[in-house]
Amino acid sequence: MTAVIYRPKRIRTVAIPLALAIVVLFTVLSFGLTGNAGFENSKATFQRGDQAAMIGLGVLLGLGILAFCRPRVTADEKAVHVRNVIGGYDLPWDVVRAVRFDRNSAWAHLELHDDEQVAIHALQAVDKDYAVEGVRTLRGLHSAATGA
Repeated sequence: MTAVIYRPKRIRTVAIPLALAIVVLFTVLSFGLTGNAGFENSKATFQRGDQAAMIGLGVLLGLGILAFCRPRVTADEKAVHVRNVIGGYDLPWDVVRAVRFDRNSAWAHLELHDDEQVAIHALQAVDKDYAVEGVRTLRGLHSAATGA
């Protein structure tokens, strides 16, 4: 069997336009930074560097928002690889006790034999049927690998 890959869907429809809007907003605001810096009797004025910094700040904020598109889970018959917003895990199936998606949970989890849980941000409740399909596929791979 080939590897399966799941990535969140709904977050992309929100994060990408929002990141673009933030970059455009900060770019437009940067053009407003002209003249006096706002202090009476001050010789401080906004320069081109201030405008560039404002645009750079917008780009950094946009990239921060796009980080929420980063989660991914890749699985095959030997292991599961989870990449979340921050950090990731490479786990063989024999350390996984179960693939869980509790009713009120925002995303799926891998329950490990040492009673720890690993969140799978790629399978989010807001993606509904897509997330359910992903959990069922992971459960099938887990049972095929462990014989459970």
